[in-house]
Amino acid sequence: MSLTDAATEAEHVPEQVAVVQGKGPWQLAWERLTRDRAAMVSLGVIAVIVLLAVLAPVFAAVTGHDPQEQFPSIGLSPQGLPIGPGSGFWLGADSLGRDLFVRLLYGARISLLVGLLSTLLATVFGVVVGMFAGFYGGWVDGVLARVLDVVLSFPYLLVAIVLVAALGAGVPLMIFVIAFFSFAAMARVVRGQTIAYREREFIEAARSLGAGKVRTMFVDVLPNLIAPVTVLATLLIPTSIVFEATLSFLGLGVDPRTPSWGAILADSIDFFRVSPGLLIFPAAMLLLTTLAFNLLGDGIRDALDPRSDRLHTRK
Repeated sequence: MSLTDAATEAEHVPEQVAVVQGKGPWQLAWERLTRDRAAMVSLGVIAVIVLLAVLAPVFAAVTGHDPQEQFPSIGLSPQGLPIGPGSGFWLGADSLGRDLFVRLLYGARISLLVGLLSTLLATVFGVVVGMFAGFYGGWVDGVLARVLDVVLSFPYLLVAIVLVAALGAGVPLMIFVIAFFSFAAMARVVRGQTIAYREREFIEAARSLGAGKVRTMFVDVLPNLIAPVTVLATLLIPTSIVFEATLSFLGLGVDPRTPSWGAILADSIDFFRVSPGLLIFPAAMLLLTTLAFNLLGDGIRDALDPRSDRLHTRK
């Protein structure tokens, strides 16, 4: 075959060039996460709970029942006991004749608000303290590490009871208390990771280029901490939710008149035998929410681990 014939034949061959597209670590992590059925189901459950909490005023308008409104004539039996689920009250009523379904949705708002905000504050503060302790070392690390040890040694519930008794119950105080006792665990993890990174080659390269310590921490070290911080923050949310429910159950959380899962559980103590829904429904919501966040946190941890892809595909 001549060169001319070969060139002519090549012109009629369709250009099929295999294009190799690179994938970043976050894209690969998302692909691993989407293959984790438990994590995706948990993400869907969390999305539904958040949607129900957002639409709580809509359901209150549809049912015609304000979360604080009492219906002693239709929400209580002739004996003065809370009624069970029915057409008028979808999940029944509480001991004062208030709509349990509506109060559960408004309680989800409190639990999610406290859980997310306290975790956000704990994460921000814990990351900053942990990075400074791990990167600077020396006396800075010694002082901050001892502070973390002291915070972790406090009996959480006892200190929370004292603070609430002294300052009064309320959502802001509860968020502060939970964040204060959660940041130490975050700071300790970040400190350990920072110590491992501060002697790496890319950190030495940044120093050789004249980068300051603060810039090196937030520009070079912090991006490498996003994965463990994200996992730990996801697992701190259910802990904060349970902490809020515990304080509300003891009457030390939100105002007793404010709908809260812990307060609803406390209300069920004297009536769960005649109206088991008062105990079952808030306990189920609390269990479902915390379980979903825990499973999602486990899924995110596996998705961010490069070895998990090989482990899942291994036969």
